[in-house]
Amino acid sequence: MSALADAFAAARAEGRAALVGYLPAGYPSYEGAVAAFAAMVEAGVDVVEVGLPYSDPLMDGPTIQEAVDAALRTGTRTADVLRTVAAVAATGVPTVVMTYWNPVDHYGVERFVADLAAAGGAGAITPDLLPEEAADWIAAATAHRLDPVFLVAPSSSQQRLRRVAEVTRGFVYAASTMGVTGARESVSNRAGELVARVREVTDLPVAVGLGVGSGAQAAEVAAYADGVIVGSAFVRRLLDAPSESAGAAAVGELAAELAAGVRSGRPVLTPDIWRRNR
Repeated sequence: MSALADAFAAARAEGRAALVGYLPAGYPSYEGAVAAFAAMVEAGVDVVEVGLPYSDPLMDGPTIQEAVDAALRTGTRTADVLRTVAAVAATGVPTVVMTYWNPVDHYGVERFVADLAAAGGAGAITPDLLPEEAADWIAAATAHRLDPVFLVAPSSSQQRLRRVAEVTRGFVYAASTMGVTGARESVSNRAGELVARVREVTDLPVAVGLGVGSGAQAAEVAAYADGVIVGSAFVRRLLDAPSESAGAAAVGELAAELAAGVRSGRPVLTPDIWRRNR
């Protein structure tokens, strides 16, 4: 099993969903981001996504774009992202990179995969890479024992879900809505339906992202998903903080609220019961 699979299995054994937290590398600085990630992990995040800042983030909403733009202006590059991965992975929590494909292609697929593995990374999420165009990426990731994670959306056909499930490792990233990232007043009511559809084609854990920003929303999603992914709400805490130390503290506070949310109101499931409910 991979580090990601182990993290989801450990959460499942506790009768809960895994909590996945995202922040971009380099914001508010290299040190500030690492401190925020550490606070997130200490408060109960099970898996960490380190965002690779990119100048054309098609899937990211205004909150993440603001932080990413600031990170790019201060000179954050792929090497800094990999340093961040190494620092976060040293905490013992599975750490993946969230990246658009262009920076990986520019860096070199083989080089990126080798350097990510050397940094202790567990895998990478590539939101704009289609499975049909990912043969080299999948082969390189597999050779270095990294998990390639692909996305599905409510608009995905059943055929598309099967194709994604065939090439994904670790977990399937289920985008709860069509659109860009950002915390919302409510999570799309299509998310539960999407999770159920994915479970028809794979036994991989299914984690839901886009829109979760509170403990109550985390609890709602955790009732039907194997993982709850939170990004923009964490980034907003950093953007609103008066200092780096205050930002890390605010991220930790939100992580604790979300961690409590994924642990609330869900019966403890044995593996046999869990399988029957899938």
